[in-house]
Amino acid sequence: MPETKLILLVEDNADDELLTLDVLRDGRLDCEVVVTRDGEEALEYLFAAGAWAGRDTRVQPDLILLDLKLPKLSGFEVLTRVRTDERTRITPVVLLTTSSQDDDMARGYSCGANSFVRKPVQFAKFEEALRHLGQYWLLVNEVPVR
Repeated sequence: MPETKLILLVEDNADDELLTLDVLRDGRLDCEVVVTRDGEEALEYLFAAGAWAGRDTRVQPDLILLDLKLPKLSGFEVLTRVRTDERTRITPVVLLTTSSQDDDMARGYSCGANSFVRKPVQFAKFEEALRHLGQYWLLVNEVPVR
């Protein structure tokens, strides 16, 4: 039986959060999803601070789905911090955003994103994109043992 995968979803839009959770949990992927709703909370989760103090940081997400436009700290700031810490440096990070700015895409990759995915407006296309993301990053992609 495959090991349960852990996804950190960093999303401040409640509708996008619910849709993403529905698709990931319905996608026949053996995964647990932790949701944080702003950039500061995402970092607190990853590095066991604030409300997440005491969390075992040896257990890190297998995938981070990161929105760019977040309260408190932007997705870019979160990504930069993720890439500078040994515990999270190789964690796959997918920027999942409504941004259609090419500058945002270029900046995301420069900050160390593994992928940049624009959230489709149509439900069916968004659902399909999320299924592909989950299958690829959790079932196909391989990362070194941490």
